[in-house]
Amino acid sequence: MSVLHLTGPVLVDDATVAPEAWVLDGRITFERPRHSGEVTAVAGTVLPGLVDVHCHVGLDSGGATDRDLAVKQAIVDRDAGTLLIRDAGSPLDTAFIHERPELPRLIRSARFIARPKRYLRHYAREIEPHQLPAVAAEEARTGDGWVKLIGDWIDREEGDLSPLWTPEQLADALAAVHAEGARATVHAFSEEAIDPLLDAGIDCIEHGTGMTEEHMRVAARRGIPVVPTLLQVDNFVGYADAGQERFPRYAARMRAMHQRRREQVRAMHDAGVLLLVGTDAGGTLGHGLLPLEAAAMVQAGVPAADVVAAATWRARAFLGVDTLTEGASADLVVYGQDPREDIRALAAPIHVVLRGERVSGTDGAPPA
Repeated sequence: MSVLHLTGPVLVDDATVAPEAWVLDGRITFERPRHSGEVTAVAGTVLPGLVDVHCHVGLDSGGATDRDLAVKQAIVDRDAGTLLIRDAGSPLDTAFIHERPELPRLIRSARFIARPKRYLRHYAREIEPHQLPAVAAEEARTGDGWVKLIGDWIDREEGDLSPLWTPEQLADALAAVHAEGARATVHAFSEEAIDPLLDAGIDCIEHGTGMTEEHMRVAARRGIPVVPTLLQVDNFVGYADAGQERFPRYAARMRAMHQRRREQVRAMHDAGVLLLVGTDAGGTLGHGLLPLEAAAMVQAGVPAADVVAAATWRARAFLGVDTLTEGASADLVVYGQDPREDIRALAAPIHVVLRGERVSGTDGAPPA
C-alpha cells in the first residue's frame, strides 16, 4: 500500500500548523512511517476537508429527488472539497449515504418541520403547532443528532414574514430535542423570530438576516453559531419582486435585508459570533458552491483566515467531528496556494482525499 507524504504546510486548527504529514492506511500521521513501499509526495497547503453546514442533499426545486440524483449532488460537493455535510433538512431519507465510502460524510437533520401552507411545498413535514414537541423529538431520533425547524415564513394574511410557532411551543420543542440528546437549528429571516429562539435555547441559526446587535451579542456570549448563507440572501431581490404586487411589506423587508446583507455579516463577525459556512445548496441553488460562499463572506468583510477556519476545523469542532489530528481519518484537501491569503484558492483544489483515497482534484490555479 502506498503512502502519501504531505509536504505541507498542514493546517490542523487555529493554533496548529504542521510542516508535513503522511497518509497511511487511510489515516493521518505526523510521524514518518516505517514503510518500505511506494511514497508519493504531495505538495501544497493542506486543509481538513471543507464543511458545508447548510446543504440539502436529496432536495431539488420540486421536493425530494431520487437516490441517484442525491448521489450526484454529493459528488459535486465532494469534488469541490466539501467532505463533511450537515444536511439542513431533506424530504429524502439519505441515510444510505453513510454506506457509500466515496461520498462525503453526512450529518442528517431528517425532515424540515413547518406548518401547512407556511413553507415551500413538498419540502417539509407539515404539522399543526400543538404537534411540534412530539414531532421534533421524533425527527431527533430519525436524524443524526440534528433537527431543522422553519422558524418564520411569509404569512399571506399578514402580508409579511412572521414566526410559525409561539415561544411556548418552541421552548417545549427544544426541550424535547435536547432530551433526545440532539440539537436544533432554525431557518430565521426576520427579527421577530430571534428572541423566542434565543430564549428557548436554540443551538444554531440559519440566515440570521434580521438579527439585531443585541441578538448578535447574546449569540456570541452563548456560543450559538450563525450560518449567513450569503448566496441564498443574494436571491432576496428576486423573492421581493415576485411578491411585490400582493405583499408589498414583505417585498420591502426582503429588499432591505438584501441591501444590508454584507454589513450584517460583518457586524456578526465583529460581535464575536461564531460564523459557519453553508451554501443552502438544493432547492434553488446548485451544489459545489462552498468556495463561492466563502468568497462572499470575505467580500462582506470577514478576514479570509477566519472564513477558512469556519469552513474547516471550527465547523468540525462544533459538529463533534475530528480534524487532521494524529490517527484521524485522512479527509483533506490540498491547494496550490494558501486560501488564508487568497480565498479564491478554495475554488481550485489540487487533491481531494477522502478516507485516505484521492477522489478528485485538478492542477488548476485560482481564477484571475
